[in-house]
Amino acid sequence: MSLNIISNYAANVAHRNLTASDEAATRSLAKLSSGTRVVSARDDAASMAIGARLNAESQSLKTATVNVGQANSMLQIADGGMATIDNVLVRMKSLAVQASSGNLSDTERGFLNDEYGNLAEEINRIAATTNFNGVQLLGSGGGTEVKATAIGTDVTTASGIQDLTFSSNSPIPPGTDAAGNKIIFSMEENAAGSKILTLSAFANDGTTALLDGNGNAITQSIDVTQFGTGGSQTIGVGQTAELNFDKLGIKLKVNENFVHPVDDTTAAQINDWSNDSTANTTAAVDRTIELRPTSSSAALADVDFQIGASSSTNDRFTVSLSAVDAGTLGKGATGTGTALQDSDLDNQTNAQAAIDIVGNAINDLQSARANIGVYQNRLDFAAQNLSTTQENTEAARSTLMDLDVASEMTKFSSKQVLVQSGVAMLAQANQMPQNLLRLLQ
Repeated sequence: MSLNIISNYAANVAHRNLTASDEAATRSLAKLSSGTRVVSARDDAASMAIGARLNAESQSLKTATVNVGQANSMLQIADGGMATIDNVLVRMKSLAVQASSGNLSDTERGFLNDEYGNLAEEINRIAATTNFNGVQLLGSGGGTEVKATAIGTDVTTASGIQDLTFSSNSPIPPGTDAAGNKIIFSMEENAAGSKILTLSAFANDGTTALLDGNGNAITQSIDVTQFGTGGSQTIGVGQTAELNFDKLGIKLKVNENFVHPVDDTTAAQINDWSNDSTANTTAAVDRTIELRPTSSSAALADVDFQIGASSSTNDRFTVSLSAVDAGTLGKGATGTGTALQDSDLDNQTNAQAAIDIVGNAINDLQSARANIGVYQNRLDFAAQNLSTTQENTEAARSTLMDLDVASEMTKFSSKQVLVQSGVAMLAQANQMPQNLLRLLQ
């Protein structure tokens, strides 16, 4: 090879090899410092794509495992509530057996009946308050929830009444769908200018007032002035508010249209529950709604838990909950039996019937509780499968992505030697032009 001043071929070759060795050492160092074999797609594009999916799968399975734990916690809460209700039912059956004996008078049975009725209310209270993050687990407490579609033509969503809920302790007799009792709505403006909404309970004829145990008319009034235009409680669009008529055992949910019947009031009672503010006259015309039976319970919604990493139905676990309040227990699988809250110990005949009703309630409760146990066992197996799947997914991802540190350290040591050798050889190559100076001396 000829000697020249302008070009230094040996130095260029040494520099190129040094650059390649330095780049290889840097990439090896990146792998060692990150612990992964595939730092970027250039290392192994296919492995990076598969590894990314496996990593997402693994993380999703971890979250699904948490969901399974939450599902088990929810079911455990439900089972605990049912265990308490079972204890209450045992006491109620003891009372029914005691009241069935002929050696007791009806007065003494009345004492037993007081406790019996309170225990039924306690079952409803337990059912109504047993929930998991707002999800009702044991029932609505024996009340009937009337949605807007069931309200009828007199009192509607358009007139501001969104829905009604009748609690299990409502003093209004249930009646039947064919001949139910009536709730009459009336709105009036009193002498002070306040708008008063009154709910009164009447028999099916609409004229006979229903009386409570003390012989008083079942009625209650609430001042709703502030729900009118410009009031402090005016309801915004899409929002609702709740009026609690506790003496009647009724909760009334009203929407933004409630402003119209509040505004459309003269000294006489309101006759218009629509949103037409010009239709008001001085004639007193009340509006009514039929009271649905209080012995039935609002159905519990199914709860879906995501226990897998895909949107497939196979990766969802549906829990169907059964109501176990006093309005449901005792009816049996067919739902045609007598509800627990409709039984009493007033006399010997009723007490004897109550023995069977409580017995049926115990059977209903155990059926619902066994169903909870089945779900818990299924969730345990689902959790085991998730753990195994997650373990194997992690292993598969590790095979593709995790670094063999010993092997890579060997490569890194080799690259370091090449870098050091390249630096030395580049220095030697840069010294070669110095030989030309001797020819010029």
